[in-house]
Amino acid sequence: MTTAPAIELRSFTDLEDVVRGNLLDVYAEVRAPLLHLANYAISSFGERLDRHGAEDGFQAVLAYAGERPVGYAYGNRIEDGDRYWQRTDPTPGEEYTARPAVALKEIGVCPAWRGIGLARRIHDTFLTRRAEPYVTLMVNEAAGDGKVHALYQSWGYHDLGHSQPSPASPRLTVMIRPTA
Repeated sequence: MTTAPAIELRSFTDLEDVVRGNLLDVYAEVRAPLLHLANYAISSFGERLDRHGAEDGFQAVLAYAGERPVGYAYGNRIEDGDRYWQRTDPTPGEEYTARPAVALKEIGVCPAWRGIGLARRIHDTFLTRRAEPYVTLMVNEAAGDGKVHALYQSWGYHDLGHSQPSPASPRLTVMIRPTA
């Protein structure tokens, strides 16, 4: 009988080549069924990743089974006036924008590693290093036939509004919760 390798979570604040490569690899596996869509193409993700990686407060958490990356999350700090808030409708209240928040830009787990609580572990590890009072994310309510949205609600997120970050992007629900 063989046992699965232990999962190690590693945090990064720089988008160095190895980290970027690992994020691209995991993304490709996580989003495989959607890669034919312009917004989900690996090249589109790479462009967003590079932009976000250069922004203030960037952080990534990668989950490794041995040396194989099997899950990830990344995000960065956003402030009042940030394009993230500008695209949110209705405009978020000052309660959320008066101080910097952290935007969780992506989270994903490879199919073989789903259903064991790994996404939540990655999420919580990401938040342990954050000083911002709120964390926000965007979700496609159709993802998983609504299961992804419901999962985030079970993690304490509530709907704040909607956003369409780009013309190729679906309309997304903006969600928020305290970081602690």
